[in-house]
Amino acid sequence: MTTRRAFIRLCSSSGTVLAVSAWAQGTAPGAAQLPLLSEQDPQAQALGYVADAARVDKVRFPKYSAGQHCTGCQLYQALPPSSSAPCALFPGKKVAAPGWCSAYVRRQA
Repeated sequence: MTTRRAFIRLCSSSGTVLAVSAWAQGTAPGAAQLPLLSEQDPQAQALGYVADAARVDKVRFPKYSAGQHCTGCQLYQALPPSSSAPCALFPGKKVAAPGWCSAYVRRQA
């Protein structure tokens, strides 16, 4: 199980890599060629990522509530409606719009 300290380190390093990457080549043009994140990816598994939020393990992730999905998260780097987009937590990969992970942070209006 990932510790809080390891998770914070992971988030900060992922954010730095993503920021540098976006600055160097622009987020929108490169995003079309990024691969879709696999649920078997070690980082995805550590954060409980699922490509369809309807399949979230509600026992393992009690903070999940109906209606949460990647498009409603601040870390999702595209505005709806998009079927997938980059996420600050998974540099170099896109996440599915209806997906979810334990790092979900509600997008502010």
